[in-house]
Amino acid sequence: MTTADPRGIAPRGSARAAGRSPRAVSAAWGVAPFALYVLLFLALPTALAIGTGFVDEQGAFTLDTVAALADPFVVSGFTTSIVLSAVTAVIGAVLGALVCYALIGMRPDGALRSGIDAVSGVLAQFGGVMLAFAFVATIGIQGFITVLLRDQFGIDIFADGVWLYEAPGLVLPYIYFQVPLMIIIFMPALEALKPQWAEASATLGGTTATFWWRIGLPVLAPSFLGSLLLLFANAFSSYATAAALTSQGQSIVPLQIRGALTSETLLGRENLAGALALGMVVVMAVVMGLYALLQRRASRWQR
Repeated sequence: MTTADPRGIAPRGSARAAGRSPRAVSAAWGVAPFALYVLLFLALPTALAIGTGFVDEQGAFTLDTVAALADPFVVSGFTTSIVLSAVTAVIGAVLGALVCYALIGMRPDGALRSGIDAVSGVLAQFGGVMLAFAFVATIGIQGFITVLLRDQFGIDIFADGVWLYEAPGLVLPYIYFQVPLMIIIFMPALEALKPQWAEASATLGGTTATFWWRIGLPVLAPSFLGSLLLLFANAFSSYATAAALTSQGQSIVPLQIRGALTSETLLGRENLAGALALGMVVVMAVVMGLYALLQRRASRWQR
């Protein structure tokens, strides 16, 4: 005899006999819009971008376009993108982690903590043309700080060249949104550290340094490295800020893709943009795979 569940959930045996329950069908329909969105705006464009790298102008299969990835100009673009992403990710992760450590002792509902959380959410999405204009107006050739340092202190920050409009100049704008993003994604991991662990360490005679060296840092390491990978992926795929700030040259891969789309004469090969996109997808797949492994390890301590 089967007793009805007061919560309205059918027993497992009856669910198998009757097929899918109405709740399961409703859940499937609820997820359908998101699945359609992912299919149309993520899966399909990715498949098209990758596929175009393996066909020529007549639509026949070829590996000539993919072979362009070994061209020194393309290799230089990937190298610059990877180095830029790694540098800004490391700086952003370290600075963001330090800010999180300073915030952890504050009241979660306090004015300062709430304000920093709100500002971080805004600045993490503040990019593109707006961010590029902000840096041009601040430290551009005629920017406020540039003119102030030159006229008042005799310091010319562009004495060795206008580095702001080249690849090195992207470091500062990228750090601008990398640090707030680190605060957002790393704070939950820091908050997951249980006070009982520190109390147990102190009871056993451990110091604050002992707690962080033997407990805190090992527990936070997977979350920190996972956040570092997310920052790397965020910088590696950024386009709008670089496109607005570095008008000359195509030093990073997203700008090389733009050049290949607007002019197919970059290397004398058709569909070069698809081959470059394929290279980016490979790099991002490796990064996301490592991130998934780290998150699986970090989730054990956040339950």
